[in-house]
Amino acid sequence: MGEVLSQSEIDNLLAAFSSGELDADQMQETEEKQVKNYDFNRPTKFSKEHLRTLEIIFEHYSRLISTNLPVYLRKNVQVAVASSETVTFNEFTNALSNPVILGIIHFAPLNGTVIMDLATNLGYAMLDRMLGGSGIPLEKSREFSEIEMTIIEKILVMFTQLLREPWKNVIDISPVLQRLETNPQFAQVIAPNDMIAIVTLNMKIGDVEGFMNVCLPFLTLEDVMDKLNTKYWFSTMQENHDENYEAYIESLIRRAEIPVRAVLGKSMISVNDFMNLQVGDCIRLGSRVDDDMNIYVGNIKKFTALPGAEKDSYAVRITSVIREEE
Repeated sequence: MGEVLSQSEIDNLLAAFSSGELDADQMQETEEKQVKNYDFNRPTKFSKEHLRTLEIIFEHYSRLISTNLPVYLRKNVQVAVASSETVTFNEFTNALSNPVILGIIHFAPLNGTVIMDLATNLGYAMLDRMLGGSGIPLEKSREFSEIEMTIIEKILVMFTQLLREPWKNVIDISPVLQRLETNPQFAQVIAPNDMIAIVTLNMKIGDVEGFMNVCLPFLTLEDVMDKLNTKYWFSTMQENHDENYEAYIESLIRRAEIPVRAVLGKSMISVNDFMNLQVGDCIRLGSRVDDDMNIYVGNIKKFTALPGAEKDSYAVRITSVIREEE
């Protein structure tokens, strides 16, 4: 119901019209409400906040791929989030080529699946690299052989397992790669008119560049849509950091292997003496038998020790610890 004017306001308004201070046509234009078209065939289910949160999640995911994929390819890999958008599933499948690399992923414990679409030129480049080549894609696309599909499946299994950590702040998931499809007609996992969010990752393997699309149906994420906002995401991330992050980093550092060197002593000889060394010759060191040895952790002098033996192996016994301030 519109606002009710008092009698004095009505009188002032009529006086303004009579004097020409107000134009009725101008007022009608300014008061006209802007109408926004709404397509009932494409209801908006993903807000900008949802898409932004998905971008943050997959930025983390991109960094994980950039770190783990070079282990398989032995080549520099760069991955970054290119865009995110909302479309219908029918629009997504119509844009796919044939052949295509589609990974159907069960997003447990959520009900539903997620589709991972890898560009074929990236798939050919990975195959060429893992089979001993330099990572050059084919000039013309063709069907993948059974052996090639098995190799690509191992890569997509690794991509699937890497999804766990980025989603941890929203929900603990256990994604499983159900199957691999090269024909988009066999990837009809949801209704054509259902809405999906697509996060596009730009992947560069050496000189080969392509896209990987992650299709996230609304029906799959419906139970966690309330958690797909940046406020909840950052608050959960902060809680996890406060409680577990420090202990987690410490446990990783404790398992790291580092080189340790025990230096008996140092000496300098001429090149001629070095060339004429024979079995049984002695080299005089610049330290005494009862002097402490220096123990290096990496390239840092950290301990002093005395030489000795432990069963059938040489050993040293720590005598002092060298602090940073020393």
